[in-house]
Amino acid sequence: MHGGPPIQTVVSDDMARLPEPTSTFTSTSAPRLVGLPPLVDARTRVLVLGSFPGVASLAAQQYYGHPRNHFWPVMAHVFQAFFGSGAYSESTKSYQKNELGVPLAYADRCAWLLAHGVGLWDVYAACQRPGSLDADIRAAEPNDLSGLLAQCPRLKLVAHNGGESGKHMRQIRALFGPRGVQVVQLPSTSPANASWSLARKQAAWGEALGPALVSG
Repeated sequence: MHGGPPIQTVVSDDMARLPEPTSTFTSTSAPRLVGLPPLVDARTRVLVLGSFPGVASLAAQQYYGHPRNHFWPVMAHVFQAFFGSGAYSESTKSYQKNELGVPLAYADRCAWLLAHGVGLWDVYAACQRPGSLDADIRAAEPNDLSGLLAQCPRLKLVAHNGGESGKHMRQIRALFGPRGVQVVQLPSTSPANASWSLARKQAAWGEALGPALVSG
């Protein structure tokens, strides 16, 4: 669905000991939600790690499916800033795009990310959560990211998208750091992060992702 073979989610002992997120949600009757498979391939140099897909993303089975999430406009800005006219390669320049330069079709968006070295996944494989707020995540089951090292031999940077994902920086650094992979936390692209304008998010993400994307 997303390109490249899916990675089987197997929770290692180390990842299973990750702390559960703090939650104000106390109901025991919420259904268990299952996240999306990773979107990565051998070209991936930057892995963006979210927390868990929101309601709109799960319903559409698409990463960053909420129309007000800034992720896709942020990536359009990063690609245009660092690749210029090469932001659309021979294989992607025919895509129909919106006024921000984002491909309209989700399949095209996925291919566009992969063609420029960006992969996607989340820190949680499954959880209980009413609505879309990270604060309401409970009973979270973490993804086992160890298999990504073999799937992404060119990986240079892991970027946590927001604070909930960023809570696991220590474990992610322990996993990827010995391979020379940098790990950073970036401002959330979620519409809930209204204190950051689109322009501020674009600048912060471009500063962090650009060097890893153009370093080959």
